[in-house]
Amino acid sequence: MLRELSIRNLAVIENVNVSFRNGFHVMTGETGAGKSMLIDALSLVAGGRGGADIVRHGCDKAVIECQFDMPEGHPVWETMRHFGLDASPEEPIVIRREITAHGKSACRVNGQMVNLSMLKEIGEYLINIHGQHEYQSLLKTERHLEWLDLYGGKKLAAQKQAYRNVYQQYVGVRAALKQLEASTRQNMRMMDLYRFQIEEIETANPVVGEDESLAEEKRKLAHAEKRKLSAEAAYDAIMSGGLDAIGDAIAKLESIRTYDPNIVGPLLDQLQTAYYQAEDAAFQLRDYKDGIESDAERLAYIDDRLNLISGLKRKYGDSIPDILAYLDKIRNELDQIENREEHLDKLVKQEAMLYEEAVKLGRKLSEMRSAAADKLSSAVEQELKQLQMGKTMFVAKLEQTVSDERPQLGPNGLDEAVFLIAPNPGQPLKPLNKIASGGEMSRIMLALKSIFAEIDRVPVLVFDEVDTGVSGRAAQAIAEKMSALADRCQVFAITHLPQVACMADHHYEIIKTMKGGQTSTSVRPLAGQTRVEELARMLGGVEVTEKTRHHAQEMLDLAHRQKGA
Repeated sequence: MLRELSIRNLAVIENVNVSFRNGFHVMTGETGAGKSMLIDALSLVAGGRGGADIVRHGCDKAVIECQFDMPEGHPVWETMRHFGLDASPEEPIVIRREITAHGKSACRVNGQMVNLSMLKEIGEYLINIHGQHEYQSLLKTERHLEWLDLYGGKKLAAQKQAYRNVYQQYVGVRAALKQLEASTRQNMRMMDLYRFQIEEIETANPVVGEDESLAEEKRKLAHAEKRKLSAEAAYDAIMSGGLDAIGDAIAKLESIRTYDPNIVGPLLDQLQTAYYQAEDAAFQLRDYKDGIESDAERLAYIDDRLNLISGLKRKYGDSIPDILAYLDKIRNELDQIENREEHLDKLVKQEAMLYEEAVKLGRKLSEMRSAAADKLSSAVEQELKQLQMGKTMFVAKLEQTVSDERPQLGPNGLDEAVFLIAPNPGQPLKPLNKIASGGEMSRIMLALKSIFAEIDRVPVLVFDEVDTGVSGRAAQAIAEKMSALADRCQVFAITHLPQVACMADHHYEIIKTMKGGQTSTSVRPLAGQTRVEELARMLGGVEVTEKTRHHAQEMLDLAHRQKGA
C-alpha cells in the first residue's frame, strides 16, 4: 500500500507531504485547485513521462517521492531483484523521481538509479491509474482481447505463449518463403555471376603461400646474371692465387718449424685449416655458379602468375585464404540458388506444418477464451447490477477471420474480441463505442476494475473522476462499489460528488492559495467538522448553510451505518 507521498515544486504544488492508510481515500476541492497534479505525481513515480513544463515556475527541479509497504511474495519483489535492486519485504519500497527545469529525469528505487522503463515495469505492480484516457481505451476493440486474456488467468497465458512461440516460427518461415519467391529474377543474375567467379578462381587454382614463394623466386631470377658474375669472380680469386699463396706460406713455415715449434706449429695448423676451407668454398662456388641460369621463360611465367593472383585479390579478397573463403561462400550460395526448388519445397512443407500446429494451439486458446468470455460477461453483469445498470446485457464476443476457408493467424491467436452492450431490454447488442454514454462507460470501467482487482494484485487503484456523467442513485452505487473495492486494495478517487466523498474512509481537501504572487496548492486531511464543511460546500456550492451542513452530517452518518452493516 501507499504510505507516504511527498511532492515538491510540481506545477502549482510547492511542498506537500501526505500520509495514507488502508481503505478508500477521496480528494475534493474547487475546480482548478490542482487535484489532477496529485494524479500526475503518482503517474510520474509509476514511470509516466514528464517534461520541463511540469516544474514549478522559478524552481530548478520537481521532486516526487513515494513510500510503499508490500507483502512478501508479491511479484514486485522478484522484478526488483531481476533489476539488481535492494528488495527486502521487511523494508518499504521508496521511489524518487526528479525532473529538472531542463527536462532531464532521474529515477531511484531504494536509493538506486534505474531507467524509466525499469521504473515503469516496477510501477505497474504498485499503482493502477484510471483516468479519462483509460475510459477511452474501452472504446478501442483491440484492447478488449487484452482484458479478456488477463481475466483468463495463468493457464490461458501459458497457452497463449505456446501459440506465440509457434506463430513466431511460422512468421519467420513465411518471410523466408516470400523472400525466396521474390528473389527469383535476382537469383538468376547472381547465378551467372557466381558461376563466372567460381570458374575464374578454380581455373587460377591459387594455393596458400604460393604468392610469397613466387615473389621470392622472381627476385632471384631477376638478378641471375649479377649472381653468376659475382660467384665466378669469387671462384677465380680463390683458384688463381688464393690457394697458391696459402700453400707457399705453409711451405715456408714448414722449413722453420723445428726452430720455434710452439709458435710455428699452431700457425701451420691455422693455415692448413684455411687452405682446406678455401678449397671447399671454391668447390661450392663452382657448383653454385654452374647452377645459376637466366630463365626468361620462367620469369615471364612468374610475372603472369603473380599478376593473375593480384587480380584475384582485387576482386575477391586481400589474401589467398580470403579468396578461397569467398570461393566456398559463393559455392554454397550457388548451390542454394541451383537447388531453389528443393529449398522452396522444404519451406512450403515447413510452413504448412507450422500453420497446422499454430491452428491447433490457437483453437485450444479459443476454447479457453470462450469459457473466460462467458464468465467475464456474467461477472460484469453482476457488477453492473450493483452499479444501477441491472438490466444491461454485456457480452464479450469472440470473432475469427477466415480466408479461403482457413483460419487467419495473428500474433494473439485466431481471435479478436469485442465488448458488446445492450443498456436496456429489447435493444440489440452493439459495440461500446456505438451505444454507451459517458456515465455508462465509467460504470463499466469500474465494474471491470472491481473484477480485475482480484487478478492483477495491484495494491493501489486511483480513479480520476470516475463518477463523471452520473448523479443520484448511480453516483451512490459508484461510491458503494469503490468503498467495497477498498476492502481488497487501497483506493484513491478524485470526485466532485458528495455521494462519493461521504463513503470514503479518508477525506482530503485540495486547497489553492495565493502566496507571493504565485498560486500554491496544499492538501489538508479532513475529519469531524472540517469534513462536514467540505461536504456542505459540495452540496450547496458557494453558500454553505445550516441546512447543507445538516444534510452533509446526515450523509456521513448514513455512510457510516452502511459501511458498518
